[in-house]
Amino acid sequence: MTKRISNDALRQRRLGATLTLLASTILAIPTIAAAQSANNRNTNATASSGSTARTGGLSTLNETFPTRSTGTGTSTGGANDPLSSPTDPYSASNTALAGSGSADPLDQTGNGLSSTATGTTSLATTPLRAGANMLQGTPLNQADGLIADDLGELTVPQQNAAEEAIEGGDTSARRGDGLGVKLGTFTLRPSVNQSVNSETTRSGSNTSRRNYLATTLNGTLTSDWARHALTITGAGTFQKNISGTGQTEPNARLDADLRLDLSNQTVAHVLAGYAFEREDASDPNAIAGTVEQARVDRFSLGSTIERDFGILRGTAALTGTRTLYGSARFADGRSLSLSDRDRNAVEGRIRVGYELSPALIPFIEATLGRALYDDDVDRLGYARSSWSYGGRAGVQLDLGEKLRGELGLGYAIVDYEDARLKSIDAFTVDGTLLWSPQRGTDVDLGLRTTVQDATAAGQSGWVDYQLSAGLSHLIRNDLTGRLTASSTVRDYPSTQNALNWSLGTGVIWNINRYFDATANLGYEFTDNPGGTDSKQLRAGVGLTLRR
Repeated sequence: MTKRISNDALRQRRLGATLTLLASTILAIPTIAAAQSANNRNTNATASSGSTARTGGLSTLNETFPTRSTGTGTSTGGANDPLSSPTDPYSASNTALAGSGSADPLDQTGNGLSSTATGTTSLATTPLRAGANMLQGTPLNQADGLIADDLGELTVPQQNAAEEAIEGGDTSARRGDGLGVKLGTFTLRPSVNQSVNSETTRSGSNTSRRNYLATTLNGTLTSDWARHALTITGAGTFQKNISGTGQTEPNARLDADLRLDLSNQTVAHVLAGYAFEREDASDPNAIAGTVEQARVDRFSLGSTIERDFGILRGTAALTGTRTLYGSARFADGRSLSLSDRDRNAVEGRIRVGYELSPALIPFIEATLGRALYDDDVDRLGYARSSWSYGGRAGVQLDLGEKLRGELGLGYAIVDYEDARLKSIDAFTVDGTLLWSPQRGTDVDLGLRTTVQDATAAGQSGWVDYQLSAGLSHLIRNDLTGRLTASSTVRDYPSTQNALNWSLGTGVIWNINRYFDATANLGYEFTDNPGGTDSKQLRAGVGLTLRR
């Protein structure tokens, strides 16, 4: 009996010691992270000063590398920026998960990565396409998820590029140096991709095939100013069928981000954008039996301001969008105008964060939005203008070039003016994670929640939950591979949920500083309960010319 009591007491003491050690470790994480972050900054500063002294003025050239889109935001590259890739020439051709995306592959969370005036990384300033992080007002195809077979989405610059050695060394391998066209205090980096593609779509028992040419233009214009920064990015894709039948999917976008360094503690962003696409045929609001879906034009304007109050971080943002719908066209030449869906949307957001350490910042956030349709009622007699309310709490994590991201959990309500339309309330999950386990390998994850308005009689809308993931790897110095995946669940209030998922893979072979060879393969599946499931397989090869 005495021995049994002693063993129980021993087990309790071991358990108590284990729990004490675990608690001490957890409490020490912020301190360790802060020390590591400070050490990384000191190391980078030392490397930068040594490199500048030995390269004789090359730092100006290095600091004008283009703003990179990670799908969840942008990061202005520089000589000391661990996210800029001096050896990677693809900066002008990648886009955001928007939401996709992000989507963009990673645009998907509405949280950008930018360097503030204080030198810390902030995911609250949102230097994204204006309106892309709104609860409502997101372009339809971005809400559907990642375009898994888009070459621009498949291959992105590596985030964890090797920095230049302190001793200088051989810089001939830095194949990105000198790319672009100098225009005064700006640098323009254009590229054009011409590809040949094949697509097979199966919807129920119907199968359609088409072969088409796709021409994609990309460009990035970045400033080289001592203070403030302006970044303009643009992309557009034109498709032409050369055989078979199927709808083409042209798209274009133009985004501008003006960063204003108001003081050492205050940074502001002025954002503007334009996006064009055709409504996706698999969207619940798409018109059945058409040969061409309606075009969607979106204009956006927004601003954010972030202030560092010591251990507190404050962010305020205001975003507005204008969405215009064209006409759907039928095979007999008739067209159906969708102008009753034209609307304006505005959303305000306030965030307060508490800095436990430079690497760990918990936050709370509140949003208020208003969607106002041009017509008081739609063609079916429903008033679909609405108010939206949301709140969430989460944490920002920044462990330097290896790991950074954000996760927020919240609740949102969309209340429609028409009493016949039920309000939509949903738990929201939004986040982004950028992880570089080793140099040349990057992993990005995105979570995004959006609310979409319906057009059917008696239906208010639904909630989209999107998960996107990407893996890029520098296989060789001139060969980069990319894997992507995304899944979107459409949560309908009164019917069974629908599921859309996609997989993609692609490679880019850097032939020389002016030409890339590209190849891609993508598959998408849409499970539509009560309707027709669809499957799509796409493959293509192309050539990219860049400057």
